[in-house]
Amino acid sequence: MLRRAGPSLRHFLLERKNSAGYSSYSSEAKMSRPVQARRLEGIDKNIWVEFVKLAATYSTVNLGQGFPDFPPPDFLKEAFVRALSGENHMLHQYTRAFGHPPLVKILAQFFGKLLGRDLDPMTNVMVTVGAYQALFCCFQAFVDDGDEVIIIEPFFDCYEPMVKMAGGMPVFVPLRPKAPKDGKLMSSADWQLDPAELASKFSDRTKAIVLNSPNNPLGKVFSRGELEVIADLCVKYDVLCISDEVYEWLVYDGKEHIRIASLQGMWDRTVIIGSAGKTFSATGWKVGWTVGPNRLLQHLCTVHQNSVYHCATAAQEAVAQGFQRELKLYGKPESYFVQLPKELQQKRDWLVQSLDAVGMKPIIPEGTYFLVADISEFKSDVPDVPDSDEPYDSRFAKWMVKNKGLAAIPLSAFYCGAHKNNYNHFIRFCFAKEEATLKAANDILQKWKREKTNP
Repeated sequence: MLRRAGPSLRHFLLERKNSAGYSSYSSEAKMSRPVQARRLEGIDKNIWVEFVKLAATYSTVNLGQGFPDFPPPDFLKEAFVRALSGENHMLHQYTRAFGHPPLVKILAQFFGKLLGRDLDPMTNVMVTVGAYQALFCCFQAFVDDGDEVIIIEPFFDCYEPMVKMAGGMPVFVPLRPKAPKDGKLMSSADWQLDPAELASKFSDRTKAIVLNSPNNPLGKVFSRGELEVIADLCVKYDVLCISDEVYEWLVYDGKEHIRIASLQGMWDRTVIIGSAGKTFSATGWKVGWTVGPNRLLQHLCTVHQNSVYHCATAAQEAVAQGFQRELKLYGKPESYFVQLPKELQQKRDWLVQSLDAVGMKPIIPEGTYFLVADISEFKSDVPDVPDSDEPYDSRFAKWMVKNKGLAAIPLSAFYCGAHKNNYNHFIRFCFAKEEATLKAANDILQKWKREKTNP
């Protein structure tokens, strides 16, 4: 029988461990090299992570995060049930990567009608995992290192980090409020761009502008005149427009949502972004889409196929059936797209009255789920802290949820770092809630008012 020459490998490793005090294969060994990619630097904080946690911990009433606490319409839920429990077992499997055929077909029909042009469902529409992924695809597909992207403040907070992740440079231009006359409550229409200031932000380095109308958080619906100013500059400087229109059906007081892609010279340079979550009150389904010319969407498809690749089939099938219904009922009283804004306008008016009655001055929104309120008269409850790095409205919102049980979002969260203190005496409320939720919020506000009146 042959014997092995020399000590065994196990013996050698044990000897090494004993002599050096550690094992080369020890589970305690840790990496020392940096692991974070540079593109993530400075964008790790997220307002929603912080405030969702606060709301879950302290709030009795959550008017912070933008989702309805009422159900989607019955016809949509029934369509989802049919998709899940019906005989077409292929609805449980992968579908077309760039959009379930029934969904892209009806979206092409529907938006073709709205835009007054023939759309090819296979090349002019792409389905995404919510509007959030549609935005990500746009920035990744179009923005190169050093490209400038104009963002209108206040803005939905993901625009800035997504531009930076793509290597771009955000350039900010604010909507500036103009005080209304005769002591009336301010409207979101009173927040306007300065055309000269906007024009000064365009240059040969500008790759795109992000337009959000109706605007989150203000609820501003851009007028035709305002959109024409933006469109003229896009054409002049040969700039793309990423048009976030997720609240397109939620406009109030007879206002009209105008699609910038319908303006002269804009179809060829615009990507429209939509959301079934906001359209059908089903935010958890995460079905979004982009509509635009093939010369733009082909690049979004490249990002999509190399990241998410595919969206949930059953949810797409249900949304397709929802749009098929709405196309038949377009403009009729039975249409959900007619009924929902009427219901939300009533909820908006109710919250406006509730806030105004206690001294929080609401800015009446023309659209969306949201209204912004001025908290200046409540500063005695939460004194300012000189030289604080945290904007006042952020500290106020945290204090309010912890001490009053009412959750809202500070408006400063919708501004870039350099501008967060410019409008730091406003907070944003979501009124897309059940009547009982809004009543509970009113009860908190009324009790708060009594405590202030009779300390």
